Amino acid sequence: MSDPATKTCTAFAGDRLLLSAPLSEVALAVKRSPDEVGAVLVFDDTTGRPIDLDLRGSDAEVLERLSQPPKAYPGRYRPKTEVAPGPTESEEIRSPAPRGRPNLGVVAREVTLLPRQWEWLGEQPGGASATLRRLVEEARKGAGPRQQRRAAQDAAYQFMHAIAGDLAGYEEATRALFGDDRTSLEQQIATWPEDIRTYALRLAFGAGENQSA
Repeated sequence: MSDPATKTCTAFAGDRLLLSAPLSEVALAVKRSPDEVGAVLVFDDTTGRPIDLDLRGSDAEVLERLSQPPKAYPGRYRPKTEVAPGPTESEEIRSPAPRGRPNLGVVAREVTLLPRQWEWLGEQPGGASATLRRLVEEARKGAGPRQQRRAAQDAAYQFMHAIAGDLAGYEEATRALFGDDRTSLEQQIATWPEDIRTYALRLAFGAGENQSA
């Protein structure tokens, strides 16, 4: 599992871009920023979503918190009670973890499948959980252009919603974004601050000529 502190992100102070770098570098830079910089927003470069940072304590303490995997949600990964899971899945999910097993950040949630689907999963090597994780990873790696475009649009929208919701042309810009109309989008955000405009286009269409837009 990759270290969360190494994912790339971008920090903004108001409408000005401060830094694009791995999260660990950005967090320490924000921690050391002078008070006159004002409130700083940090965005995930993959999802466009704001990142909440806990900057209390020493640099080592900040970095230690950043490296922690997400907390698991309560609940158990299982089918609904009226559907009996295959024996391999049941054994895998309910067996206690061996002492000293590292925390891999696995999140337990309920999955509902048809009986024949549970039967098929139970016949796969490693059980249902391992099979589902493998299928999800394969689907992610093989995501088609349409899925990639949708993810890019959603990332740009998350950023625009967080930082540009009050700017002129915001509603029209979001419609152009999800309409995949780059020309219209560029027109609607032409009056926005340069750093916000450039980063929104970068999220929506990738790095390239928009970096100097």
